[in-house]
Amino acid sequence: MKKTLLLTYIHGFKGGEDTFGTTGDFAEHLAALVGAELPKVQIRTLVYPKYETRGDLTECVARFRDWLLEKVIDLEVAAGTPSPTVDPSVRTILIGHSMGGIVAADTAIALANEKVIPSTAEEEGDGEKEVGGHAVNSLMFPYIQGVLAFDTPYLGIAPGVVAHGAEGHWQTASAAISQLSGLGAIWSGGKAAEKATAQPERKPVAALEAPPSKDNKKGGLWNNWSQMAMYAGGAAALAAGGAAAYMKRQQISEGWGWIGSHLEFVGCLARGEDLRKRMANMMRLNKELDVGFANLYTRLGRAADSKQVSTVGLVMGNQRTFCNLPTRGAAGEWREAVNDAAKDETGAHMAMFESAQNPGYIQLSEDAKNLIVSWAKNEWYETSNIELE
Repeated sequence: MKKTLLLTYIHGFKGGEDTFGTTGDFAEHLAALVGAELPKVQIRTLVYPKYETRGDLTECVARFRDWLLEKVIDLEVAAGTPSPTVDPSVRTILIGHSMGGIVAADTAIALANEKVIPSTAEEEGDGEKEVGGHAVNSLMFPYIQGVLAFDTPYLGIAPGVVAHGAEGHWQTASAAISQLSGLGAIWSGGKAAEKATAQPERKPVAALEAPPSKDNKKGGLWNNWSQMAMYAGGAAALAAGGAAAYMKRQQISEGWGWIGSHLEFVGCLARGEDLRKRMANMMRLNKELDVGFANLYTRLGRAADSKQVSTVGLVMGNQRTFCNLPTRGAAGEWREAVNDAAKDETGAHMAMFESAQNPGYIQLSEDAKNLIVSWAKNEWYETSNIELE
């Protein structure tokens, strides 16, 4: 019976089926590379359909498990496997991008922690290994052979992502404030307009005069917002923005619920103890059940290095990655995926699977292929193609 290695892809926050290449070309490309190295098994590719990256992470993992279980059962039935749980014909590599890697890891951990139901009293304990006082199920179904993550922030998002981004936004905001100050002067007429058109005086935000201290309660917060905007020099532009926001205040209020539910999904990135526990559990599966675990993380290359070192760079250093990197202790295999074209961490993170935007696409594919092949070449693989009596 020829066995099947199932490469299952899971997108990250607000991603979709096109995450792994606009036409899914990375998934097919990787399948071809792996297939050439593992001729004894057939390689199948599955891409988890677009899902809502919101709400409780545990519920999201449960939905994915149910979907994967159904797909694997269909393959086992089609193959006529005599005993799918004891000797499965299908093993799965979970491949996740960004938060998808966390969904993949939590799925593997959950499956390996499910208790085996023995058929007789004598069989009790079969398929379980005691690790750290907890039983680990070596007969997990579906059987996960490895978790391959792409730029998954298992240890949180690198501070430089926020810092460099904030610096860029500050520079943009400063320019906008200067332009709005000049625009406000033009609308005010007279000498102020002449001064603005000639050579406008640009005050830093800290030097702007304080707004009137008298609290005008008519209109509440929305009225104060408009007054402050006008006082800061935004004049008609920002005042109009305030009016538009007031008109849509109900939608804005409802929007906080939408934002909150999505923040709940990614909230695990802020819980350090959960991050450490997930890593420890994955290393336990790697050690006890030989489940592969690796993270291919992006690092900025020449496009970022050619820029002047900023204040942020002096503080954060020049190793610009999207993910926090492990500094000590076992954490699986982490390999850098350098993008010499990306100018910021988020750009590199989003363009991993786009060959036109990532000069390191070929190397990324090779590294992914080599990891999968190293995990799959085992006794299960060697017995593929052998006819059972």
